[in-house]
Amino acid sequence: VQVVESGGGSVQAGGSLRLSCSASGLTLGTYCKAWFRQVAGKNREAVASLDHDGSATLADSVKGRFSISQDNTKNNLFLQMDSLKPEDSGTYYCVMFPWVGYCHSPGHWGQGTQVTVSS
Repeated sequence: VQVVESGGGSVQAGGSLRLSCSASGLTLGTYCKAWFRQVAGKNREAVASLDHDGSATLADSVKGRFSISQDNTKNNLFLQMDSLKPEDSGTYYCVMFPWVGYCHSPGHWGQGTQVTVSS
């Protein structure tokens, strides 16, 4: 299994970025999918997730601004980030958790992509 993120970069506050995650060696429909964010000195936090059945969950801090989606035909996961704020800066990780009746940790993590939002 390989998970690779792309789409990070630098943007001014209020701008948008779209992160992409390409997963190989698995079938998206049998995995729970998530985007985590890590800021230096803080724990990783889940920003958005999609259960194996497609139901989405967003962290309160990004509701109304971020959305998560997937393309099953290409095994891609996306994170659309709008109205970005400086506190959204961090390294974003795409994670695939096998569905075995629950989302099984630790899952498969990508290498991360950096997002920097300037004020």
